[in-house]
Order: sequence, then structure tokens, then C-alpha cells
Amino acid sequence: MTQSIIKISKSDHMIAKLSAIAVALAIIDFFIPSPIPGVKPGIANIIILFTIYKYNFITGVWVSLLRVLVASMILGTFLGPTFFLSLMGAVMSLLSMYFLKDINKAFMSVIGLSVVSSSAHVLGQFLVVRLWIIPHDGILYLLPLFLLSSLIFGVVNGLIVENLLARKLNG
Repeated sequence: MTQSIIKISKSDHMIAKLSAIAVALAIIDFFIPSPIPGVKPGIANIIILFTIYKYNFITGVWVSLLRVLVASMILGTFLGPTFFLSLMGAVMSLLSMYFLKDINKAFMSVIGLSVVSSSAHVLGQFLVVRLWIIPHDGILYLLPLFLLSSLIFGVVNGLIVENLLARKLNG
């Protein structure tokens, strides 16, 4: 038998575990019924935000992109419109977190960053919808409703992450 030359680090194990949790939450999120089509709580993003705060941004990028890729393969949406909506939302969310995470804590809390990244996620998805799926300005009338939902779910998810971080620090 040939010996593997690839060394698997503790960081690789951590990324795999966090990604598995994020994928599981993304699948649960996919099946949560919503009275408004397309509005979802984004519970997998709890893991992404937690990872960025607890570990680092690069680890969060790995977990986020693996979540998008693996969940889309499991759900059968890989390379379909839903995949690209998810990917663009994840990229925009990650970009917002990259630029805002290290701002003075008095200005940007975990909850604030969760709301901003949730809103960035929605804006990224609307960009894909407007440019590719429904190329009509009428789609923009839905934007306030989706941004309101991103505010609500961003606060809820941010509170959960804040609680998880406090538990990790205290115990």
C-alpha cells in the first residue's frame, strides 16, 4: 500500500466538522416552510459567523464555501439557479464580514455584523436574480421585504452566535 503524502492537520479536522454542521443546518433550512417564498432564516450562517469569530476569517471562508458546495450536491441544486444564488449570497456575506469584523467593537457587535452580512447575502442574491433569472426591474419591489427579513433573522442569528461565543469563553 502506498503511503499518503498528504498530512491532515487539526485545522483540517476542525474545518470538516464545522462544515458538516453548516451543511446539516443548510439542509434543515432548505426544508423549513416559509409563508414568503425565498425567505429563509439562514441558520447555517450561524456556524459561519461563529467560525469567523472563534477561529479566523479564512477558516470561515472554507466552511462557507464547503457548505454551499456540499449542500447543493446533497439537495440536487449544484450548478442550478439555487446554487448560484447561494454562492453569490455567501460571497457577498463573506465580503461584508471581511471588511467590517475588525471595526471597533463599540460600533459593530456580533449582532450588527450578522445583520449586515445577512443583508449583503440578500443583496447578492438579488443581483443574481435581477441579472440572470428575472431580468426585470419589477423584482426590486420585493427587496424591502427581503431586507426586512434579513434584519429579523440577522438579529436572531447574531444573538445565537453571541450566546455560543459567550459559552465557549466561559466554559
